Amino acid sequence: MQHGGKILAAQLAKMGVKRVFQVPGESFLAALDGLLDHDIEVVTCRHEGAAAMMAEAHAKLTGQVGVCFVTRGPGACNASAGIHIARQDSSPVVMFVGQISRSDRGREAFQEVDYRQMFGDLAKWVEEVDQTERLPEFIQRAFQTALSGRPGPVVLALPEDMLSAACHNLPLREGAVLHQASDLAEPAKTIMERIERAQRPLIVVGGPHWSADAAQSLREFAEANNIPVAAGFRRQDYIDNQSFAYAGDLNVGLNPKLAACFKKADLIIALGSRLGDIETQGYSLMADRKALVHIHAGAEEIGRVWPTELGVVARADEMIAALHKCAPLQRQPDWMAECRAAYDAWLQPTESPGDAKQENIIGWLSETLPKDAIVTNGAGNYAAWLHRYFSYKSYGTQLAPTSGSMGYGFPAAIAAKLEHPAKTVVCLAGDGCFQMTLNEMSTAMQHGASVIVIVMNNRRYGTIRMHQEKTYPARVSGTDMATPDFAALARAYGGHGETVQNDGQFAAAFKRAEASGKVSIIEVQLDDDVLSTGQSLSATRALALKG
Repeated sequence: MQHGGKILAAQLAKMGVKRVFQVPGESFLAALDGLLDHDIEVVTCRHEGAAAMMAEAHAKLTGQVGVCFVTRGPGACNASAGIHIARQDSSPVVMFVGQISRSDRGREAFQEVDYRQMFGDLAKWVEEVDQTERLPEFIQRAFQTALSGRPGPVVLALPEDMLSAACHNLPLREGAVLHQASDLAEPAKTIMERIERAQRPLIVVGGPHWSADAAQSLREFAEANNIPVAAGFRRQDYIDNQSFAYAGDLNVGLNPKLAACFKKADLIIALGSRLGDIETQGYSLMADRKALVHIHAGAEEIGRVWPTELGVVARADEMIAALHKCAPLQRQPDWMAECRAAYDAWLQPTESPGDAKQENIIGWLSETLPKDAIVTNGAGNYAAWLHRYFSYKSYGTQLAPTSGSMGYGFPAAIAAKLEHPAKTVVCLAGDGCFQMTLNEMSTAMQHGASVIVIVMNNRRYGTIRMHQEKTYPARVSGTDMATPDFAALARAYGGHGETVQNDGQFAAAFKRAEASGKVSIIEVQLDDDVLSTGQSLSATRALALKG
């Protein structure tokens, strides 16, 4: 006889799970007990939102299912931000939620929530497990669902009495059969024929299922066929940015010249990307019903938003492998060179106000960090400097939320460092973004995740202030904030802290942080006039007042 927590843990081990992220709750104590019997690392977090974000970052980094445990009611509510990230970023996550006892349902018992309703529009599948003996079945299906088609999050609620109940030893389920590749030679041939007819084709990459091999195949295919490649929002590590085929990324602060190239293109090959709101600038770049070849693992995504000339249901990595095998087309390099020139021009720094210039700091990081260093970020205007001036050279080196969730960068960095302890892991954060999850400093200390956090401190919610100044110039309301001494905060947690007031001090501060071997914070104190990569606060306000 075994209780349900032991059965659950045994099934997770059978599925190959090596690490789970959690904030403990009495509702799933049986699961914590079961995990003791297996070689599964239990990472104890300080907030359920961060636990879910770590699981999502683990999934994004490894391509495997990220697993987290949270308790009922408030715990599940806190974790919902991470589930939303997993949904919009197409990351396979399975979240287990402790639940009230089965006999108490329907009475609004302590912390009772109907998780099918709560997560129904956020997750791919939500279920509550009522029978202990069915745990292996539900877990196997949860993993299969999270990984199949367009990957995403699954939520399983575990009633406390079901989890602690004992039953006879059960046969465990084998790991999910993730994918069986079909022959893509014919679709690849058709796509090549369509590209041959185009004068200005543009590949847009994004979505799930990428790998280092796929990134290399993409580069070789694009260069051999003289086709420019644009990366989707926060998918810049899908191709070496130093490739002369790389044309830049389709992000929030889009390079105007890349936007012009997109509009000029007569064929878009969307490879794994959904071509969503951000990539198409509020759906405007595709408004002229541009010819589209759409390759996506989720059949439901093809034709969902855009009329599609040719749709192929396939994983991006397998499609690029098939395309790479095709004989190169005899195309002139002029169009690709035009798109690359637009990117090269965008890399030229626009000087920002003050002594601590983010363009110089990011430029130094881009030139100095190891090729395989992992750089993470959350959301905020500070990230625009990273996206514009940092050159990603290897796959698996960018962890950032396409959902635009603040607070993501630090939990993601912790997950990355636990998975790759020998690699340099850097989290770039704004003061507002970092303060949403900085309590995970103690998680990093407890589990030995010696990441380096660079906090760009402008003492405000910068992105919202930018929109505020554009819409209601000089009427500042609710966007300023007080900030702590971040370097002192790092030391309070037992880490290493530095404060930088000009970019000339940054390199030495970074090297000291790296040498410390501890989780570190480098606070960069920005000028009050800093706002975006293209315009200062004062200039933005003046332009808005002018009308």
